[in-house]
Amino acid sequence: MPDLSAFSLEGKVALVTGGATGIGQAIALEMARAGADIAVTENRHSATETVQAVKALGKEGKAYSLNLETLTPESASEFLDRLEQDLGPLNILVNNAGMIYREDATEHDFAAWQQILNVNINATWLLSQAAGKRMMERSSGKIINIASLLSFQGGIRVPAYTSSKHAVAGLTKALANEWASQGIQVNAIAPGYIATNNTEALRSDPERSRQILERIPSGRWGNPKDIAGAAVFLASSAANYITGHILAVDGGWLAR
Repeated sequence: MPDLSAFSLEGKVALVTGGATGIGQAIALEMARAGADIAVTENRHSATETVQAVKALGKEGKAYSLNLETLTPESASEFLDRLEQDLGPLNILVNNAGMIYREDATEHDFAAWQQILNVNINATWLLSQAAGKRMMERSSGKIINIASLLSFQGGIRVPAYTSSKHAVAGLTKALANEWASQGIQVNAIAPGYIATNNTEALRSDPERSRQILERIPSGRWGNPKDIAGAAVFLASSAANYITGHILAVDGGWLAR
């Protein structure tokens, strides 16, 4: 039988932001199955279900209320201090939490623009910076950012979201360049069209949903677990020589 120990997360502590539902919940549970103790952040949705499921797998699980719209360098550092006191040193950070806002560019609300950037890129930067400092002290760590197909493309009626996800891809590469020599790998996953709350409006539009499915070679919407397996791989020692990479998990969308 093949040796699968390189894919194990046993003894690791992972933080998944936005771990209450969708992709974040799937990543948290799959990492727990791989052996990690799990912390998740919650805001608009309770993460009780995620934590209970993690504990049912025999791993430590804890939810933290964290407002990513108002995060500061100080509050990010204080949050990680509290997390490490509860669960131990942080080994894996998954910056998953994100928001989307749809409106014509000429009418796009500026407050919404700021909110999207605060959650999607500013919080990703602040948590990565705070986690990176701790990981550098241990010469080891994994940071996985959730990017998007709109890290590569422009999209329609989502200028703030597209801008933020381009920034996530750029930040991933910048941090990978600085921290690779310190034993820290920084990568991103770019999900395709996944059946989550963020894509509900698209899936509810018969014409738009048909157009999307026609372009996906796999012929279906993805599901959150499709992303979770990629996250476990990037978090494991099997991916120690992969850094600065944006991994598209899109059913072949970008290849079309």
